[in-house]
Amino acid sequence: MTNLTIREVRTTLLRMPWADDPWLAGHALGPMRDLVVVEVVTASGLTGMGYLHLLNLPLQRTIGACIQEAMAPRIIGRDATAVEAIWRDLWRATLTGGRGGVAMMAQSAIDIALWDVVGKAAGLPLHRLWGHCRSEIPIYGSGCFRGSRGDGMVAKARHFVAQGYRAIKMQVAHIGDWRTDVANVRAMRDAVGPDVEIMIDVNMGWTADEAIHAGRRFEEFDVYWLEEPVLADDYAGYLRCAEMLDMRVVGGETHFGRADLKPFLENPRLPILQPDPMRGGMTELRKIAAVADTWGMTIAPHLFPELNVHLLASIPNAIWAEQMGLLDDVFVSLPRIANGMITAPETPGHGLAFKPEVMTDFVLR
Repeated sequence: MTNLTIREVRTTLLRMPWADDPWLAGHALGPMRDLVVVEVVTASGLTGMGYLHLLNLPLQRTIGACIQEAMAPRIIGRDATAVEAIWRDLWRATLTGGRGGVAMMAQSAIDIALWDVVGKAAGLPLHRLWGHCRSEIPIYGSGCFRGSRGDGMVAKARHFVAQGYRAIKMQVAHIGDWRTDVANVRAMRDAVGPDVEIMIDVNMGWTADEAIHAGRRFEEFDVYWLEEPVLADDYAGYLRCAEMLDMRVVGGETHFGRADLKPFLENPRLPILQPDPMRGGMTELRKIAAVADTWGMTIAPHLFPELNVHLLASIPNAIWAEQMGLLDDVFVSLPRIANGMITAPETPGHGLAFKPEVMTDFVLR
């Protein structure tokens, strides 16, 4: 067997401009893209890669320091196949200052890299290593940004539909009032017609009362789901919304691991969970999916379709992948998306590699 003893953990911080893509206009994700890239190098030379895209979170250097100071020393010399043991050890080692946040995100990047090593060593894509279930998963077009206003959101939705997407996601709240949001949803339904699903993302912009008030007015437009209507810690507010609205109420992207999602798992009123691989890694997402399946809940993870496709292709309760195109220009190759479906690749590991110029031209000094 290949010697998979961890010899080195390399952390690279990247800061790069956004792609020159007019369809990214209107986002509120900051002027630059901040990434943390982790490479786990084994004694045999086999290397796994993990990454975080921090969106508008200004913690790039902090997460990098956490990896190098608190985590890399604990895993060098260990076997990279001990993914579960390493996950638990890193979690317990940072317990008093972690349990989420920076520590969990740092740990997640390492976890993604370890699984990449294991898949490469086995010669299997992760979805087959974990137990293949399907090759194609429905994917929706996301990023109809509120910052592009009503007409801009409609234009982007039409762009997605023209590419074969059968579902789109638009944003509400934060800009204007609920009446403006209702008008935007009405315009969206008129534009895409009755056969395209419309998801709505609140991005935690309302109280439960506000979400219920606006949500009731969205119902006539056949909305597929209302996402993150309230702050992540307002579990009671989530459950109130789920009880009072005649549409799916969903969430989970801002929650850290199973522990943070426990109130939803114990009270399965949210039919769809949206865990984020930056908040637990693939090890934790697989466990969330298994527990959710026990309660009849489905999984539509947050962003990162190029990575999450492996999870979705390996579980029975996958329902949607999310495509926003935020990193489409940085990888050597991406999974195929066509006719509203994403196809899991057959490349060993997660199959992702950054373009060489990305790893040299945009290093944060």
